[in-house]
Amino acid sequence: MLRKIDSKNMGSSNLGWLRSKFHFSFAEYYNPDNMNFGVLRVINDDLVEAHTGFSKHPHQNMEIISYVVNGQLTHGDSMGNNNTITRGHVQYMSAGTGVFHSEFNHGNETLRFLQIWILPDKIGHTPNYGDYLFNFDDRHNQWLHIVSSVEGNAPIKINQDANIYSLELDQGKEIEFPVKDGRQAYLVQIEGNTTINSIELEARDALEIIEEKIYIKADDASHILIVEMMKQ
Repeated sequence: MLRKIDSKNMGSSNLGWLRSKFHFSFAEYYNPDNMNFGVLRVINDDLVEAHTGFSKHPHQNMEIISYVVNGQLTHGDSMGNNNTITRGHVQYMSAGTGVFHSEFNHGNETLRFLQIWILPDKIGHTPNYGDYLFNFDDRHNQWLHIVSSVEGNAPIKINQDANIYSLELDQGKEIEFPVKDGRQAYLVQIEGNTTINSIELEARDALEIIEEKIYIKADDASHILIVEMMKQ
């Protein structure tokens, strides 16, 4: 089963310094029929103006992944971590029993990043933070496995049976992604345009996939992210 989510129908917010597309209910956007997709609770496609950001605030019992598309993202938290990541890099935080953190754009250009929240396998994990500076070329015309469960083999491990992959696909290139029985996946068309099993996606659109193999053709240079998980 495939279902396209047009970006024009997503929730949105414009606070001046922050412009967001909400894939699921978040902040002032509330739709009881669009709360999550399996254990995937939040994907916010955020644009943060230069020299602004999210001041320190609390989180609890959530696996949080930030994927930078453009610009630079600086993280600070109550565990003493402080680091900056840029395009294609990823940071993750298991909020667990509770943590305070901030996210700022100290750069001179607009920051775009995907803020991804995944429900943990249980409550009460010890808080944890990390980041990974992936080589952008490692996702060129191939899937780059960036996040897995703690039993998986991706560099970033979270407390849930979920995987995240990224891809940069040249115009005219084709690639497939199997979503096996008992599994589902959520695809974000970050940049570019593709045709997936005859469904056309433009930048910032998304696609729900349940137990079906997809065939992706890049209509122009494309940048894609997939969150794959157990079917619920």
